[in-house]
Formats: sequence, C-alpha cells, structure tokens
Amino acid sequence: MTNDTKPAWDDSVLPFQLDTSDVRGRVARLDGVLDGILKQHEYPPAVEALVAEMALLTALIGQTVKLRWKLSLQVQSNGPVRMIATDYYAPQKEGEAAQIRAYASFDADRLSDGTPFDQVGEGYFAVLIDQGSDMKPYQGITELTGGSISASAEAYFAQSEQLPTRFSLSFGRSSQPGVAEHWRAGGIMLQHMPKASPLMAGQEGGVKVLADGDTPENWNRANVLLDTVEELELIGPAVAPTDLLVRLFHEEGPRVFDAQAVRFGCTCSRERVRQSLSIYSAREIGTMIADDGQVTADCQFCGAHYVLDPASVGFEAETPTGD
Repeated sequence: MTNDTKPAWDDSVLPFQLDTSDVRGRVARLDGVLDGILKQHEYPPAVEALVAEMALLTALIGQTVKLRWKLSLQVQSNGPVRMIATDYYAPQKEGEAAQIRAYASFDADRLSDGTPFDQVGEGYFAVLIDQGSDMKPYQGITELTGGSISASAEAYFAQSEQLPTRFSLSFGRSSQPGVAEHWRAGGIMLQHMPKASPLMAGQEGGVKVLADGDTPENWNRANVLLDTVEELELIGPAVAPTDLLVRLFHEEGPRVFDAQAVRFGCTCSRERVRQSLSIYSAREIGTMIADDGQVTADCQFCGAHYVLDPASVGFEAETPTGD
C-alpha cells in the first residue's frame, strides 16, 4: 500500500444529522491536506501538532460556510507559539473542493517540554468570516481556555453563538505498513440546535431552535455516545465515516449529506504581493532591497518565493510590464 492508494474518504468533510435528536455534525478526515500544509515548514513536533489541530478544526467549521466565502481561524498568544493562522476557502461552485492553508509563528528558544497547548500562553481564539466585498466581515473572539484549541473553539460557540458544540479530535503521525510516515487527522463535530448565524448559513434544510425550558436530553445522549469513540476510529484509515456514524449513533438515525472535498491550497500571487507593498513609499521600499537589487517576499503559508523589481512596488511604483 502506498500513499497513492489512500482511502476514498480522506481529505473530506461529511455533514450529518441525527434524525431522532436535534443534533447535527460533521466528520472530517485529513491526510494530503496536512502533508501539503506541514511540508512547507520544519516545525518542531509540538508546533506541528497545534497546526494539525487548527487545520482539522478549520475543516470541520468551514464546511458550514456558503460558496465563495472565506473562513479564517486565528490563535494569538504571549506564549512560545505566538500565532497560528488558518484559512478555509469555500468552493467557487458546487462540486468543487474547498481549500485550506495554515501556518504558525513561534519562538524556538522558548519552546518547553510540556504538551503542545503548553506552548500557547494567554491569548485568544478568533473566528473571522469574509462574506464578500459587499458584506461586512463577521468576527468573534474568545479567550484561550480548557487545555486545548478545540476546547477554546467550544467556548467560542457557547459564548458567541449560544450554540452547544463538541469536538472529538485525533491527530498524529501515521506509520501504517507500506506507507511512508506522515501526518493524519480525523474528528467529529457535534452541534445542538444551531441558531441563525453566519456559521450556519450553509446547512441543509431548516433548523430547529431550542425554546426556553426544553430539556437537553438528546444533546447529553449524543455526547455520551461520542465519548465511546476511539482515536483510531477518528483518524480512520480503515473505518469509513458512514460506518463510524452507524457504530456511534445507530439508534439516533444518522443521515448523511454530500461530502465536501478539501485540499491544500494557497491564494498568494505576484499581484497580491504588489498589493501588500502598495502602502510603502519609494524610500521605504529602498530599505527592503536585497544585495542583488531586487525586492523579495516569501509566502508564510506555502513558501512561494517572489522576486520583484523595486520600481514596480510601492504606492509610487511604475506600471509593471510583465516581470
């Protein structure tokens, strides 16, 4: 077996609904996406684990946004890992794959021997949604809490969306026989009776809203069942998402919708680099010129390297002529 014969359900997010409960959710499996993200950098293991967790959360949460929208998750902290940023680009049209990219900024000399989350100090978890040029961006922020990024994401939904949410995630290096060691990740996201919000705009069908006084029995039962999941089932090289849902929730009547394919992708370009430098004057651009007389820029997400003529960047730039 090689990486070219990976399971059909890898790099996808499967939305589902529990018909006997007021619970919806998603199952995500990431393989090539993580490889695309992590091979761009030589992160220490703890930083790799944090980026893998963020990428998995991004896939699970991002599946809810509408076509052509962009979801961004960010962690900002005063710890050794100063920032983790991810972007989810929803498909331009039905049937296309979504794109995910991610990177982390950290101080290597401050990393400790603790858990990955120990490398994240005090700070916040942020959700941002770009709904298009004619719409005001959506933003929500909550403190980092609960001992993991996923716990912070749960706190965000509870506080900002008033939406009970649960994540069960597994990620790490896979060492299957006959397959080169690589990162895999898998997880399940449950949500109870979502209220109207930008994050729920892409869901199928109508949504029931919990009325005051209703009991949370269905939600509690779904959580008890989710607690029985095993890490290898979540990562799932041998367990299809549909089989996992039947195993966990067969009495709840799980019903699945169309899976959303995801892949690693970056939107950087020479023109975007020029645009980012358009705020600088010719004098400021002069301080960025390298020894070879050119201005260079590297994409933090994908590692792409751009070389530009100093005269073609900045707000005093000449019109570029196809360099």
